[in-house]
Amino acid sequence: MKIVDLSRELYHRTPSYPGQPPIIHGVWKTHEEAFAESGNVQGNSVMFFSMPDHGGTHIDAPRHFGKDATPINEYPLENCIVKGICIDLRHIAPKAEIMPADLEAAVKKAGVPVPEKGTVLLCTGHHERTFPRKEYATDNSGVNVAATEWLAKQGVVHFGIDSMRPGPEGKVNSLVHKACLDLDITHIESLCNLEALLGKGEFTFIGLPMKWRGGTGSPIRAVAVFDL
Repeated sequence: MKIVDLSRELYHRTPSYPGQPPIIHGVWKTHEEAFAESGNVQGNSVMFFSMPDHGGTHIDAPRHFGKDATPINEYPLENCIVKGICIDLRHIAPKAEIMPADLEAAVKKAGVPVPEKGTVLLCTGHHERTFPRKEYATDNSGVNVAATEWLAKQGVVHFGIDSMRPGPEGKVNSLVHKACLDLDITHIESLCNLEALLGKGEFTFIGLPMKWRGGTGSPIRAVAVFDL
């Protein structure tokens, strides 16, 4: 098999969504400190982190969209290992809305159908063009409500995108989140390296969340697996 990593690297002060807590990563105990505490037997270093449940590459739980919806610890793991395709939307302008016709054309160009109960990953090129500059947090293109409805009609359980939000910044993005709740699908944000999937056909997507009780989302290690 071949595994393609689609996850952003996490590090201290990784760019996080505007208005959310920063990602903090530091040393709790050094090897030297632990070695001394053990009586010069063994030095086991430990680090710590603090981050929002929507930090880095992550999946939104339905609880993120609705107060009484499914939290991440109850989200079906069957939805986290699914067939997927990646479509090329790099021609869409920054901050523009991705329309149903754009999705239809991109799927046709990819030459593979949208998998039932699977995922569609949207390669907009945004991460490749802007990360980690300030434009990464503001200038993304994204789906509108009609495009979100189109994806849901294809039978997907979620879709993914290489930016911090599924829709363009502002009201459209909020409406897309609301539509996901109404349509009983979700989405994955802050993917990267989607360019490596273009033209490669169907793959198995794996993105397992942490089991945060009542969580509204979770970081995932997102990968695409190809059978050779």
